[in-house]
Amino acid sequence: MAKIRRGARVVGNRLALPERRTATNRSRQVQSLTRALALLETVARSDGGLALTQLARTVGLPSSTVHRLLTTLEQRGYVRQDAASLIWQIDVQAFVVGSAFAQTRDVLAMAQPHMRRLMEESGETVNLYVMDVGEIVCIGQVECSQLMRAIVRPGIRIKMHCSGAGKAILAWLPEYEVARVLDRHGLPRVTERTLVTPKAFKDDLAQVRERGYAVDDEEQAVGLRCVAAPILDEHGSPVAGLSVSAPSGRLPEGRLRLVGAMVAAAAQAATADIGGLAVA
Repeated sequence: MAKIRRGARVVGNRLALPERRTATNRSRQVQSLTRALALLETVARSDGGLALTQLARTVGLPSSTVHRLLTTLEQRGYVRQDAASLIWQIDVQAFVVGSAFAQTRDVLAMAQPHMRRLMEESGETVNLYVMDVGEIVCIGQVECSQLMRAIVRPGIRIKMHCSGAGKAILAWLPEYEVARVLDRHGLPRVTERTLVTPKAFKDDLAQVRERGYAVDDEEQAVGLRCVAAPILDEHGSPVAGLSVSAPSGRLPEGRLRLVGAMVAAAAQAATADIGGLAVA
């Protein structure tokens, strides 16, 4: 009697054999996953979503392929299409996954009480950033009640060289890691105040280490100032950057130093809570 392959099933009056998983099939599956993730990341980085043709152009894929992948992501709840504008946007499941990541970060849970206290003391919005591939990503925020306030959407990516939190993290990294970040991203000018020469940037990081906090003096956005300090692990390496952002008019030079001391103290308290090494 002939042996029936495991996994075979009867369809109508014939025997359907299971598809053999070849290296080519696995390669196609991985390629589809990579493309779907690239689409998801592109939609997440956009401000308000993108149309199908824009997405296809951005990721460099045919519109038919992009539509098929988007439909799959839509069925899983990761993206949705606005019925009126036909714009593709991030949906709730992507938030669920992102929130799960945030909940596993002890630094966020430990920092939240200090963030709330810092917001109350300074009267300004407080943000928490982590480093990712040479940039910083906002993972937490406590908004102030000011009518005019600096709001950074959690999940947004910012260049490190022109941000307070980015410079606070870089100042406590080894020189070779700082060099790696600058080699990858450079020092592009964002505003007239952005530090764009290696010497000016190196001197600024030295000042950050000396005073214990970093300052973004309208280097990332005109009219916005930011003060930030690092949260360190048990080895003295930065795991996050804690920052206060406000319109420049509410952070003049004198108050900038006062808020800087507040931020540094809050970051050191958060560092102690996660068992980190205090700033020398």
